[in-house]
Amino acid sequence: MRLLINARRYLAATKNSIAVSQRVAIVGYFGLTGLNINVLADGLGLEEIQVYGRKINLIGDAVSASQGRVSQEELQQRPLLRTGEVLETVPGLVATQHSGSGKANQYFLRGFNLDHGTDFATFVDAMPVNMRSHGHGQGYTDLNFIIPELIGELEYKKGSYYADVGDFGATGAAHIYTAHHLEQQRIEVGLGEDGFQRFLATGDIDMGQGDFIYGVEAQRYDGPWTGLNEDVNKTNVWLKQQWQGENFYHSLQLMMYKNRWNSADQIPQRAVDQGIIDELGSIDNSLGGESSRYSLSFQSRYQTQYGFLKANLYIIDYNMNLWSNFSYFTDPDGDQFKQIDDRTIYGWDLSFSVNSTLAGIPQTNTFGSQLRYDDIDKVGLQRSANREVNEPIRIDSVKQYSASLYWENTLVWSESFRTVIGVRYDDFSFQVDPLAAATQDSLQVNGGKQTDHISTAKFSAIYQPNDTVEIYASAGQGFHSNDARGTTTTQDPNSGELIQPADPIVKTFGYEVGLRSFLTEKLNASIALWHLSIDSELLFIGDEGSTEDTGVGSKRRGLELTSYYQLNDQLSIDFEAAFTDAKLNKSINGSDKIPGAQKQVFSAGINYRINERWYTHLRVRKFGDYPLDDNQSADGSTMVNVRSAYQFSPQLSVKIDVLNLFNSDDHDVEYFYESQLPGESAPVADRHYHVFEPRTLRVYLTYNY
Repeated sequence: MRLLINARRYLAATKNSIAVSQRVAIVGYFGLTGLNINVLADGLGLEEIQVYGRKINLIGDAVSASQGRVSQEELQQRPLLRTGEVLETVPGLVATQHSGSGKANQYFLRGFNLDHGTDFATFVDAMPVNMRSHGHGQGYTDLNFIIPELIGELEYKKGSYYADVGDFGATGAAHIYTAHHLEQQRIEVGLGEDGFQRFLATGDIDMGQGDFIYGVEAQRYDGPWTGLNEDVNKTNVWLKQQWQGENFYHSLQLMMYKNRWNSADQIPQRAVDQGIIDELGSIDNSLGGESSRYSLSFQSRYQTQYGFLKANLYIIDYNMNLWSNFSYFTDPDGDQFKQIDDRTIYGWDLSFSVNSTLAGIPQTNTFGSQLRYDDIDKVGLQRSANREVNEPIRIDSVKQYSASLYWENTLVWSESFRTVIGVRYDDFSFQVDPLAAATQDSLQVNGGKQTDHISTAKFSAIYQPNDTVEIYASAGQGFHSNDARGTTTTQDPNSGELIQPADPIVKTFGYEVGLRSFLTEKLNASIALWHLSIDSELLFIGDEGSTEDTGVGSKRRGLELTSYYQLNDQLSIDFEAAFTDAKLNKSINGSDKIPGAQKQVFSAGINYRINERWYTHLRVRKFGDYPLDDNQSADGSTMVNVRSAYQFSPQLSVKIDVLNLFNSDDHDVEYFYESQLPGESAPVADRHYHVFEPRTLRVYLTYNY
């Protein structure tokens, strides 16, 4: 009988009926990360099982208390305003937006303003999403190419304790796995306020030895903004062919994404107070962007007599043009600028897991290799007005290469105690070739080559006193790479001043202790106390719309709580809370506060399944006040969304989303910096913010066949 599960689901379902050595063998074959693969279980004599999301028992498998998995069922229950909000299923992570819908979200986690993803690594079927040396920001994580309905599972692991995660993984990582099976073919049409339209078609076609899965999404949206039509025009196409047998699984997947949009960026408080604009208005109505992403990837899982082999190969073609203006008119001709990025990415992610014993102790050794090459034809910054380019500030061609090796060892000392040790080596090479600059001097000095490498170690000790509780102690080193242009630059492209090149790699170190409890399938909870230090903090620079490496380190510590409770067959509740204290190691301008370091994040959901046909999910997300500079702070915000779905028949159903249920005018994100409005004689330090989109109604009609 075909078993549509991954290794962890099998372990979770059978952990009480198989020996520790057998469980280690299975983990070794399938790896220590979730893998959505089709496995033929005839030889195991197992029945097909279904376990959903947070109900999965990770005791016996997780490396830390900060790991978790989110199922397609849970993702389907959540109402989403923007695709990037799928990452808010990671406890404590906040996905905001300060610009148009087509731009990558801004993320916050564990006291980090992650900008667009600098210290949180995201992968889709082993393909990296974070962009190195990106035109807008290091680690840029744009998830608009995702079709949420085709996510099979999302696995998150916070902290830097995992040998298979390297660059950008300081605060953690999310692995998004595309669906390997769909129950039915689907056509869905969505309509909503402010010109929202969405068409979706997905399906799974049986091809004999494998399935062909497809998805087509088209979305249009005008937005609620005053004097601006957002004019979002997004298209996604996913095509995936799978082959499987008794000891192998292969897939070939094509993803195609294209988008264009206009942007309502953050606005200054004084412009609203003076009646120049309202909270939904804009200072510069000509902002926006266009982006595309095309990828081809191949996945292979092969069980041999010696161990389990995983191979992932990919090629990504990416392009972006983005027009922004954060300071408005400090230059009489305006401060609008255009950021460009045109690249191709090649890479692989390979691993081999083998089981053996060490002095009679069962163990699994995993050996991995990762390679990534970013061939960036053009990346840069240009001055513009009304989207017309005036002059280049800096445009470069970049060749950035990294090669990584890692080893992870799991030793099961007894039925109640095991250890996980990992070491990792990453080698980087940067080559920057200037193409254009504001001055000839800048063109001559801002290129060159740079290399660097880093070795990191990770360790976890896991104690399981009984079948319902597991205790963790973890420590690990992490890092993020800096923009290649910063590692070779010797002159500021704006001021012309000589500067010290940035270190190619910024190191981090973290540790935590935690506890996970799985009392029954009705209650799943965890608690983690963590600490994280980083060698150099990044701070937001308003007039450039980017971040700056300060050279000053920082420390963060915090407490995280999660609880998922199934009261009965109809009602379930989940609650997540994160508390963080963040400080610079050395004061900047007389303050050790870190701008954007959120202190408290709360999230809760109530899912009420009235009957087999009807359910309602209400979701609350709240984060508290956070510092903007040494004496300014931003007020917290609260967002409430609700989804209600009714199934008329096996073929026909409807979903109704009410986003921002209480029509809150809280701020999605806020900054404090200098800008200049028309008529002002000099820049003024002010709050700049992006307000929540007003309450909006969206209706989706779905036909399954």
